[in-house]
Amino acid sequence: MYDAVVDPYCYPDTTVLINKLGLRDQAKLDAFEAEITTQRAAEPFPAGRLSYAHYRAMHRHLFQDVYKWAGRLRTVRISKEGSMFCYPEHIDGEMRKLFGALRDNRYFQGLRPHEFARRAAHFLSELNAIHPFREGNGRTQLALLTLLAERAGHPLALNNLEPPALLAAMVTSFSGKETKLRKLIEMLMRG
Repeated sequence: MYDAVVDPYCYPDTTVLINKLGLRDQAKLDAFEAEITTQRAAEPFPAGRLSYAHYRAMHRHLFQDVYKWAGRLRTVRISKEGSMFCYPEHIDGEMRKLFGALRDNRYFQGLRPHEFARRAAHFLSELNAIHPFREGNGRTQLALLTLLAERAGHPLALNNLEPPALLAAMVTSFSGKETKLRKLIEMLMRG
């Protein structure tokens, strides 16, 4: 669960995010969100060039049935387990910089597997620190990584992914230690 001060995204006096079904029980919302985003992830994603706008469209695609703000940048400051994410007033600028660098680096195409994994890990680490959405950042990051790897000629074997390992690698990368995340990406590329 994210830490936030006064959060207009939540029902009053709760930490449950306001959602399209009106679910006020966190476990029920979690179950619905997992079910519907799994269904949406199995559908084709919106076409795009792995740009900032494309990333927002991917989030909207995954969460459109759950939250009316799907695909929109968050407007509140949030942290998780004591780690503060990018302040909302800086998200747009940081996202433009990050996705501009991705474009300038040709979306990591033409790289050897180890170099692709190193650069992708750094990109994901930076994207995670920005945390542009109020919820659903991790799932959208994984969807983007999958497309990025596929287009760069390094498809991932997601059936080998252990979500707790990915979460641990992402948490570690927040402090600049990207080795676990790089190794996880390499393992997924080998299948």
